[in-house]
Amino acid sequence: MTESKRFARLPEPIRPEDMVEEVDTRAIPDPEGGRDTDRDFLIRYGLGGL
Repeated sequence: MTESKRFARLPEPIRPEDMVEEVDTRAIPDPEGGRDTDRDFLIRYGLGGL
């Protein structure tokens, strides 16, 4: 099939009413697991020199 025949006929247009936008609504898990990572860092590295 030649290129000119391949694109000679376009597909049927889609109505705007038929278009649906999908949005992911799942809850994003807490990357820190509920822990206070700043406090953990200070305990581990910041207060060790006192």
